[in-house]
Amino acid sequence: MSPNTIKMKSFNNNEIGRIGESAACEFLAKKRYKILFRNYREKFDEIDIIAKSFDGILVFIEVKTLKIGSIAGLMPEDNLTKEKFRKISRACRLFVGSHEKLFDVHKGWRMDLMAVTLNGGDVVLIDHYKNITMEW
Repeated sequence: MSPNTIKMKSFNNNEIGRIGESAACEFLAKKRYKILFRNYREKFDEIDIIAKSFDGILVFIEVKTLKIGSIAGLMPEDNLTKEKFRKISRACRLFVGSHEKLFDVHKGWRMDLMAVTLNGGDVVLIDHYKNITMEW
């Protein structure tokens, strides 16, 4: 085992989530996103990452992280429920309403989902779904 490998069995779900969020931030930075906030709370809701894309769009990102083999056949993105989406949407609207200087009305804003898959302590896959909606 390399010195940089993390033993996942010793981490709880919150710690696994933080590992996924850190990996997502690194991924976004490489794509020229500017991270504005992490774990931003708006009343009772939380937005994992708020960033500006390289083209100036305000982006709200929900990060879902899962270890390989946690639940057979389940992918991280499967953990975004309709109720969670509703709460995040509400927090995004409240944020935009109270942070007008960060929001460009001509460029708009969007919600993204980043699904992070871990194997041991290594990030093996990051899927970035842009401009998500929940229609079912």
